[in-house]
Amino acid sequence: MNMVMSGRIAFIGFLVFFLTGCRGLLPSAKVTAESPWKSFTEAKTAFEKIKPDSTSCAELKTLGFDINASPNLKILNYLDIAATVQSIRIEDLDAGLQQCIRARNDCHAYVFEPKMTRSRRIGNFWLDLFNFQRKSHDTGWQFKALLVLVNDHVSYKLWSGSPQIDEYRDQRNPLGPLQDASGLLLNIR
Repeated sequence: MNMVMSGRIAFIGFLVFFLTGCRGLLPSAKVTAESPWKSFTEAKTAFEKIKPDSTSCAELKTLGFDINASPNLKILNYLDIAATVQSIRIEDLDAGLQQCIRARNDCHAYVFEPKMTRSRRIGNFWLDLFNFQRKSHDTGWQFKALLVLVNDHVSYKLWSGSPQIDEYRDQRNPLGPLQDASGLLLNIR
């Protein structure tokens, strides 16, 4: 009787682990665009220290905006800027953008996009494994800074971003592992 009871307890323990302990086996991902800032607030605080018509390239570097070594940096020339603002009359543009377009080859813009996001799959391991239901939770932040420089001094700046990313996704596939295959079958003629 004692052996039977021990076997039942072991089986129940295994079943509980099997049904709930698999959650740790779900995949997760972390995406980081390297930057000197650990948060959105740090990036925005550094950005706010930039003064148009005053801040130089060397000062940008000390603030973390290194135009020579920052990873994932996008470089624009004056034609890229002109194409972006072509629907706005030049007289209506900010003075720093007007200065850029008139400076031509002496103007360059830099787009910095630091971010830190984490995606974690949640939910039932077996439903996820067999593609019936995939749930994920994405968290993090992203910051985007546009700096326009004329003759190595900032003439214009603009920022945007998401201070707190917190998204849940729930993808359901009634056919499970056959869901993608059925799409292929339906498209064959």
